[in-house]
Amino acid sequence: MFRKVLIANRGEIAVRIIRACREMNIRTAAVYSEADADAMHVRLADEAVCIGPAAPAESYLNMKQIIGAALALKAEAIHPGFGFLSENAEFARMCQECGIAFIGPSPELIEKMGNKSEAKQTMKEAGIPVVPGTDFPVSGGEEALEEANKIGFPVMIKASAGGGGKGMRLAYTQQEFPALFHAAQQEAINAFGDGTMYLERYVQAPRHVEVQIIGDRYGNVVHLGERDCSIQRRHQKMIEESPCAFISPEIREKMCCTAVEAARAVGYENAGTIEFLLDQSGEFFFMEMNTRIQVEHPVSELVSGVDLIREQIRTAAGLPLSVKQEDIVFRGHAIECRINAEDPLHGFMPCPGTVKKIHLPGGNGIRMDTAIYPGYRIPPYYDSMIVKVITFDRDRTGAISKMSSVLSELMIEGVETNRDFLYDVLHHPDFLSGMFHTDFIERNYEL
Repeated sequence: MFRKVLIANRGEIAVRIIRACREMNIRTAAVYSEADADAMHVRLADEAVCIGPAAPAESYLNMKQIIGAALALKAEAIHPGFGFLSENAEFARMCQECGIAFIGPSPELIEKMGNKSEAKQTMKEAGIPVVPGTDFPVSGGEEALEEANKIGFPVMIKASAGGGGKGMRLAYTQQEFPALFHAAQQEAINAFGDGTMYLERYVQAPRHVEVQIIGDRYGNVVHLGERDCSIQRRHQKMIEESPCAFISPEIREKMCCTAVEAARAVGYENAGTIEFLLDQSGEFFFMEMNTRIQVEHPVSELVSGVDLIREQIRTAAGLPLSVKQEDIVFRGHAIECRINAEDPLHGFMPCPGTVKKIHLPGGNGIRMDTAIYPGYRIPPYYDSMIVKVITFDRDRTGAISKMSSVLSELMIEGVETNRDFLYDVLHHPDFLSGMFHTDFIERNYEL
């Protein structure tokens, strides 16, 4: 097992990884930008080193600085968390070349599955159902429009190297397609440095359901059930839950087995997520794979009893998974709400500032993943998520009731948050009945 792990991330996921390492008697090293000098992950780690100015490109995306810090601190492994360099094959390869274990899949797997168009083709060849679309990248112009016409409108325009809703546009007609394609491509270049795009058929009123998997280097792959991530705004998830309460046991079994088959087809190692679009008839299609730990991983941990971060570290160290599929017993229902420092009344504008007071409710079946504290200054340079609230109960009704109670008690003073908006969503009749799809927010709220 590793003696020291460097965390190449910040915020609540860095804190989450530090705590898991502590439980495994592994020392931790934190990296931080100048803007994060007073961050909680810096305080909790055994060692910490500043790697540059506030701008992500000069700090948390600075591969040479992070590798240099790991070597200087004699860290044997790097955990990238999510976002930043977590799905960067070049960074994973640099770690490999420097004799540092990358806590995630190999650079070859990141390249194969992290690139959406290549992942889609790989899954298609493995017999996994995929959304109809282009089998090759498109660069724009007449070629892209011609392919869109072949697929049939409406079509989704997506960045091959995308994630987090970046580089995506929905085109309903061929007239609006060129401008939307250009906008999506430009956004992809700005966000990922890659303007490679692909197209796929737009599945009307789908649910976004994903399956958590984890594998080791010995060919063992297990799933930790599925998550319903359909409550999202502009492709950014807001509320996630496990299990998806509105699919049949037969579809659930088929979807989870398909995800395991997909992972085995590419020899997948470490944690990953297979994302599906589920249409109203119950048919599902492979959408993409995230080759990293997900923001919403806590809901899968609560219903399965498996600590995903610990399993990630174990498998990266060359150990087999600590559980087999038959060992995992699913029980109860878990819901996660993402609390962001943003103002829903003004277009969800980010609201950085100083947290003056905070009250995080506790109790049975309540989990809070956060890195904020009274007096903490939320910087304007990074993602606005500041708290993940997760509740667990014996069924969906109980988990929703508990979340309602927690949100009504949660207090964060000094910055605007989306707490009240999430509370409203939680009490919407369509959410309570389960009759919602990925267009729920756009359909029910004027934003």
